[in-house]
Amino acid sequence: MPTSATPATTGHRWPTRRATVARLVLAVVAAALLLTGALNVRAVFGDDDRRAWDVDPAAQSEVAALIGGPPRPASPLDAQMLTLQDRLRDRPDDARAAALLGHAYLQAARDTGDPGYYPKAEILFDQALAVDAADIGAMTGLGTLALARHRFADALAWGERAITLSPAHAPAHGVVVDALVELGRDDEAVRAAQTMVDLRPDLASYARVSYVRELHGDRPGAVAAMERALVAAAGPQNVAWAATQVGALRFEGGDLDAAARRYAEALAALPGFPAAMAGQARVAAARGDLAAAADLYGRALATMPLPEFAIARGDVLAASGRADEAAAQYALVGAMDRLAAANGVDTDLDLALFVADHGTPAQIADAAARVRALVAARPSVTANDTLAWVLFRAGDLPGAREASRQALRLGTQSPMMRFHAGTIAAALGDREAAVAHLHAALDLNPHFSVRDAPAARVALAALESASPSNPDAAP
Repeated sequence: MPTSATPATTGHRWPTRRATVARLVLAVVAAALLLTGALNVRAVFGDDDRRAWDVDPAAQSEVAALIGGPPRPASPLDAQMLTLQDRLRDRPDDARAAALLGHAYLQAARDTGDPGYYPKAEILFDQALAVDAADIGAMTGLGTLALARHRFADALAWGERAITLSPAHAPAHGVVVDALVELGRDDEAVRAAQTMVDLRPDLASYARVSYVRELHGDRPGAVAAMERALVAAAGPQNVAWAATQVGALRFEGGDLDAAARRYAEALAALPGFPAAMAGQARVAAARGDLAAAADLYGRALATMPLPEFAIARGDVLAASGRADEAAAQYALVGAMDRLAAANGVDTDLDLALFVADHGTPAQIADAAARVRALVAARPSVTANDTLAWVLFRAGDLPGAREASRQALRLGTQSPMMRFHAGTIAAALGDREAAVAHLHAALDLNPHFSVRDAPAARVALAALESASPSNPDAAP
């Protein structure tokens, strides 16, 4: 297996080079070409089906081409992939080599943000199972791939199948935990996380425990578990990842100094680690240094072209009054989304919040219908929070209120969730609930979002000034 033990959780706390106007224009043109189909995505199948898994690690991916970043330096993972490719060419029936290469591709996708690795990994895992129907590594790989593609019922099925054959295989338990969380099976997810950490107390299991505790509103417990994951981390990449997760937890709790220290620790372990640079950008934005935040987000985006980095950079640029540059960043998001979808990723839920904040009324209405269907199948608290906000923006206030209630059912201490709940309550005329939620959001972290924290303060001030107990309030 690849040496990194980074958990393959979906969307868990993943939340820059400053581009010139000319480069931004080129990026928008590239995005338009991809959206219209003029720029072909990486083919799923090659000319020779027996070698459809071939990948050149040094080649620039389509998603990286959108950003126009510098060439990515060769890595030890690249060398590992090339070695496994040679081995598989010599021995096409080597199930172990096929599964190992598939896992290496999944790690490469996590490292680079390139979804083009996903179809290739799927071919390899299927090839391994065609040779050995009991290949646990291939089953776990298909489960991890299903998580990355947001096919959580499939992920659960693969994870459970692997555990049936090998009950002590910890990575399969990780797949099951992640899938149960996303499917909204909260009690089962808690038990599965406990089983995993009992089986193997390491970075991957402590990370799952941390996330489950976070979702259940136990922030101190989440921090403690992630600190243990950091202690258990081996190798620069794993240390950087775990330190970044601790930083994210600290940031969400409003401790900017502690967050900054952890992000710096991550970058000391692995210079240029994009998630840590994005974390530093959040801290810079929270401290009011929008220029530094835009630069850091740009550097993170150039290293790992992810939609969340483009959206965050766009929001920082918009808050800085740089509307045209912000629009250029937002234009990249649709192109990235199309590329992910072309490689088998279900992107509807991830894109929905962006559409809610930046889309047209017709786009928002369409997103609301799509997300409602998705949440029926995967009613996690995060999915319900997304549904709540999209329904609010679509004008369905009763639906938004119920989805928000479901989002908060575990007591998750998320400033963004509470902001959404407060805004929805205010629109429904429930002043008491609105004030409580907005206070909670700002008490947790007064700088939780460069876009939404100012809106929360304005809304809260208006609600409190209109209080019946305020003698100056209008009748």
